[in-house]
Amino acid sequence: MQHRDLTAFLKAAPETLAKGPVALVFMEDEIEVDSTLRHHLDCGFGSVVSFMPETFALAADVQPKVHRVTHDLTRDASYIDVVNKVIEALPGPWLYFCFNAEYLFYPFCETRTVGEMLSFHHEERRDAMLSYVIDVYAGDLHANPHAVSLEDAHLDKSGYYALARNDPDNHNHPKERQLNFFGGLRWRYEEHIPEDRRKIDRISIFRAKPGLVMRDDHTFNDEEYNTYACPWHHNITASVISFRAAKALKRNPGSTFDIESFKWHNSTPFEWHSRQLLDLGLMEPGQWF
Repeated sequence: MQHRDLTAFLKAAPETLAKGPVALVFMEDEIEVDSTLRHHLDCGFGSVVSFMPETFALAADVQPKVHRVTHDLTRDASYIDVVNKVIEALPGPWLYFCFNAEYLFYPFCETRTVGEMLSFHHEERRDAMLSYVIDVYAGDLHANPHAVSLEDAHLDKSGYYALARNDPDNHNHPKERQLNFFGGLRWRYEEHIPEDRRKIDRISIFRAKPGLVMRDDHTFNDEEYNTYACPWHHNITASVISFRAAKALKRNPGSTFDIESFKWHNSTPFEWHSRQLLDLGLMEPGQWF
């Protein structure tokens, strides 16, 4: 379904997106647009919404399966504003957001749908899920100068860490069950990354409700949404496999000439399977088996 702009989409959203969970995919460029949408359709999202400029093309097999909203992130409202407007227009369902060349992985995603996972998560009285944005990159930048290759994707198998998230409103004491996570390309090339964009944690899956607001750092005004687990045990976490940082580092004139290869001694080929991410500790199943 085609929506001429964000206003038209929001007006139709309560009716057209009645079936959840809903994936909101923001297209920053034309790299891997179709594969991103196919991946999230295969995850079992009830509705997949693509925000993209009118000039971007969609494959014939993808076009009829998604809601296409004409929206240019370089000119129109930011993705933060869009997510908040969708929350306001569509309180109740689970929402997920990502960008093109990003792919959601969760425990056992090869055999279980995202809806099954969220049903279990909700039964544990959780309304949000922590995800880690795991940077992936092409192994050969000469063959793939934009740093994206699904067939030759690599990730860092180590180098991830967490720091306490201090609360400025409580004498900078650490917030309960909240941490800032770092690693991947944002850590290895931090001199090229603005300080406020170095974290890899993102609350990318959450249940919309009246009054909920997503902030610029991908946290919410409801602090419980920002926690990695409930008070009594660990919960499911997910990974968002992302070429976004690699693309930006190779596109940026200030960094591209400093990087001949993203590979280092802790690089390993990405197998496109949740088991690898579980084995590396880049997500966990909690009590879901």
